[in-house]
Amino acid sequence: MPASEPRMGLVWLPALGVPARAYLALASQLAGQGISTLVHEWRGIGSSSVRASRGVDWGYAQLLSGDLPATAASAASQLAGLPLCWGGHSLGGQLATLHLARRPQDGSGLVLVGSGAPYWRAQRPPIAAALWAAMAGVPVLTAAMGFLPGRHIGFGGREARGVMRDWLRCVRTGRYHADGLVEDLEAALSRLNHPVLALHLRDDAFGPRSALDHLLGKLATPSPSIVMLGPDHLQAPADHFAWMKHPGRVAAEVDGWWASLPHKAEGPA
Repeated sequence: MPASEPRMGLVWLPALGVPARAYLALASQLAGQGISTLVHEWRGIGSSSVRASRGVDWGYAQLLSGDLPATAASAASQLAGLPLCWGGHSLGGQLATLHLARRPQDGSGLVLVGSGAPYWRAQRPPIAAALWAAMAGVPVLTAAMGFLPGRHIGFGGREARGVMRDWLRCVRTGRYHADGLVEDLEAALSRLNHPVLALHLRDDAFGPRSALDHLLGKLATPSPSIVMLGPDHLQAPADHFAWMKHPGRVAAEVDGWWASLPHKAEGPA
């Protein structure tokens, strides 16, 4: 969504299984702050022309090497001349981080909301137990169905087997790896030193501070800006999803963070 007098651009990546249209309220609030926002649509979700099936599969490698570079090229064209940041919600924040780690020239900063590594040891006990169950059950279910029927089990959308395989590897080991990519994603993360704004939702069962710290601990950024938002800040429950319908405070935090940076790079070439 374009801003009338844009000062920066933001490429936004949705959470697992969430369509781009769910972030239109956020994009509108950001535009009102002078932040032109391009919301990526995940392959297989929302307006995407494909759907995961037994014969149609993909993983992080295809998203990182194909889909996100294509969105980066579109952003560089549509938001030409603007300083550009990448950001995302939940898994979208993780993949935005991985994208900038692989292609740091595509942006000047990173914004995370309700995000963090899904490593089971970095989760609170109820979610850690659910992740242990997922490590056992999801491979069986995706093998039987050819995809993850997320809408039927209350987790994600219709997800590709490869995406779930790469996600579960991080759940188990706490490390990022994409089948089909030869590069070391952990090494790439260790070199990423872009400015970071991480908005932690106080009552977010799926994105506790420990999970956020595990993700940020992989980066070279010396002092990421971490802001905890409670229900009084959001005028909504401070959980994983409620903020999306009341995104004004999130947009204001992004605007204030960007204004506070001492040096703002030009837009991507």
